[in-house]
Amino acid sequence: MALCSASALTLTLTLTVTVYLVGGNSEGDTLYTLRRSLSDPDNVLQSWDPTLVNPCTWFHVTCNQDNRVTRVDLGNSNLSGHLVPELGKLKYLQYLELYKNHIQGTIPVELGNLRSLISLDLYSNNISGTIPASLGKLKSLVFLRLNDNQLTGQIPRELVGISSLKIVDVSSNNLCGTIPTTGPFEHIPLNNFENNPRLEGPELQGLASYDTNC
Repeated sequence: MALCSASALTLTLTLTVTVYLVGGNSEGDTLYTLRRSLSDPDNVLQSWDPTLVNPCTWFHVTCNQDNRVTRVDLGNSNLSGHLVPELGKLKYLQYLELYKNHIQGTIPVELGNLRSLISLDLYSNNISGTIPASLGKLKSLVFLRLNDNQLTGQIPRELVGISSLKIVDVSSNNLCGTIPTTGPFEHIPLNNFENNPRLEGPELQGLASYDTNC
């Protein structure tokens, strides 16, 4: 009986460790996919070794006490390339900081799966395409800074449902349509929308909408 109990305990511990390692490796795989999509002339990602148990010892990555990734800090790192949809798998991620680089391509709609995200800082890159409506699912988001890119299209009205949102900056893009004025947008200063030649100003509630030309 004692032998059976010991064997069962060993099996339980093995399964627990296996599940833990798989989770850690999964996040490492996701970040390594990002690394492979980026050009890194200054070798800031040199420590991103996919053979390690988890990415918590990598530079520019922060984990919580359960070794789940909560921060990726790669601002002003001279990176180019594009973002990858796999980033949407980092369900504990709170801060995605990739500002002041040379990143191109679009914002993956999968970033809308980052339900723990507090800060999305992609400003001062060369990102194009539209702002995904899926970002409206980020109900913990406080900071959304997408300024100084090449974004087009309208500001998604789904963002007005994020009550936690305190800072939105989409200035210096090529957005069109009107500026939301409800929800968190009531308190966002208009200069956070400037230098969008096709953006026509705040929407007028209850009146005819602007001709958006989008």
